[in-house]
Amino acid sequence: MDANELWERACVVLKENIQQLTYEYLIKDNLYPESLENDTLILRNTMEPLKTAVNGLAPEITDAAQKVSGRPLRVEILSRAELQQRVSESREGRQGISLIDRYTFDTFVVGASNRFAHAAAIAVAEKPGQTYNPLFIYGGSGLGKTHLMHAIGHHIQHRFPEKRLLYITSEAFTNELISAIQQGRNPEFRAKMRNVDILMVDDIQSIAGRDSTQMEFFNTFNDLYGEKKQIILTSDRPPKEITPLEERLRSRFDWGLTCDIQRPDLETRIAILRAIAHREYMNVPDDVLESIAVAVDSNIRELEEKMNRLKAYAGMMSKPYSMELCREALREVFEQKHQRAITADLILRTVCSFFTLRQEDLKGSSRRREVVVPRQIGMYLTRDMTNMSLPQIGAFYGNRDHTTVLHACSTIAETILENQAFATQVDDIRKLILEN
Repeated sequence: MDANELWERACVVLKENIQQLTYEYLIKDNLYPESLENDTLILRNTMEPLKTAVNGLAPEITDAAQKVSGRPLRVEILSRAELQQRVSESREGRQGISLIDRYTFDTFVVGASNRFAHAAAIAVAEKPGQTYNPLFIYGGSGLGKTHLMHAIGHHIQHRFPEKRLLYITSEAFTNELISAIQQGRNPEFRAKMRNVDILMVDDIQSIAGRDSTQMEFFNTFNDLYGEKKQIILTSDRPPKEITPLEERLRSRFDWGLTCDIQRPDLETRIAILRAIAHREYMNVPDDVLESIAVAVDSNIRELEEKMNRLKAYAGMMSKPYSMELCREALREVFEQKHQRAITADLILRTVCSFFTLRQEDLKGSSRRREVVVPRQIGMYLTRDMTNMSLPQIGAFYGNRDHTTVLHACSTIAETILENQAFATQVDDIRKLILEN
């Protein structure tokens, strides 16, 4: 059974199991089979603004595909641009990854949460290799780290076209290294990584625990740094918290400038939503944008997803943008906002209940493992799920020093990477917190 036949049969099942309007608009007139390879069905999404809405149907689509094929299958839904990029990467896998056109300084919304990182990025773009080397930008997912990195790349390409620039994710760096080792192309790999003026590596934390990758990157770093070539790195955490990353790499990452990007404040979120509305030609009233900004306070990616859903819903309903339409399209967002806020007290109670411990145990001085590990999990989740600082968390957990909290968070993060069962346990606790 090829991709076309599989998709045709899957559509019969989908038509019977989802609403007619949803099927007609999001499935029938939008998704087309691209390929079926290695038990993965790839579908082409022809309408990019509907991406979030279509991806929300992925479970139903996967179930239908598995039902008609009679075997386990994965389903990937990609836009035309994503498919073209995948083909490009396949054909030119040794040429790095292209910069995203719209990720420029002009489209980056500056606010209190990212002003310092933005200023540092501009300084590096103006004088690559001469200041802040390496530049290390860290922050949570979807806050704009990759946007800033691409903006630096675009600026350098425009102002210094003679400079050789390479942008690559750490995952791609690892995969290319493995391929080079298998094919005996180590010299070519090293030439590609080191014969550049600017090396930009996204999500550098992913090389932690990969000995060969760390060794290769260590040598690449030394070569480029010694020749005053610019190195730009992004991560979801600061260098000292990337475990189990080798100490010699962590220390080198701190040689230049380390800056963070935090969650955007309300004013910045509103500005971001206005920029998205302008880019997508959405005539959304200010009160609607403000209501979304108040309800969605996590990250920029989440804001973009909600605007995409709003645009798709308005198109499906053929209605103008209004507060009523917004609350219909993003019903779960506004309902969730009215649920109980996540606090350190809630996290502590949930952790204690999960491990059948008393709150005094976690706030006390016991060093027994059955108490220490839950205490560290509580500190880790409090830092991840609230806006409390390390000193504030330390004070909450029995007046402990902020370094104790930092050690606890690093220990739990490292154990999650190394132990799948432990990672599942922590995720179960997180879900219980969100359900309360």
